[in-house]
Amino acid sequence: MAGHTDNSVTIDAPLDLVWDITNDIENWPRLFSEYASLEVLSRDGDSTTFRLTMHPDDNGKVWSWVSERTMDRDALTVRARRVETGPFAHMDIRWEYAETPDGTLMRWVQDFAMKPDAPVDDDWMTDNINRNSRTQMALIRDRIEQLARDRATAPVTPG
Repeated sequence: MAGHTDNSVTIDAPLDLVWDITNDIENWPRLFSEYASLEVLSRDGDSTTFRLTMHPDDNGKVWSWVSERTMDRDALTVRARRVETGPFAHMDIRWEYAETPDGTLMRWVQDFAMKPDAPVDDDWMTDNINRNSRTQMALIRDRIEQLARDRATAPVTPG
């Protein structure tokens, strides 16, 4: 048995803005509500290896892991995987972007499996990731849409 999630949100903003904001990983602690910090460990072309640290959970535990993320701007996709897997046997994530009449569709597909000795099983983690993805996607949507509105109403100053 393995876990699989597939969540998406439409953001009323141009694709370039959505791509740029969501792929500015150094800004993730300000974009996502769950991340306390992000440290870039290495870059190689379109691939970045980084450590992501979450805010303490309800029990005060701080979760942190290393991921590798590779962007493909032409294909409007990003592939990521956990390098330090923690309780996961594996965790692979695909982000997809598409222009729609209503804005930019952003989709996150996650495939994973929990280790046999993990404190939770695949079903529990699937529910948790689905719930959290929807929360974070709504937050990201709202933040980017506000930024798009702010940019649209900003006064133009002569150069």
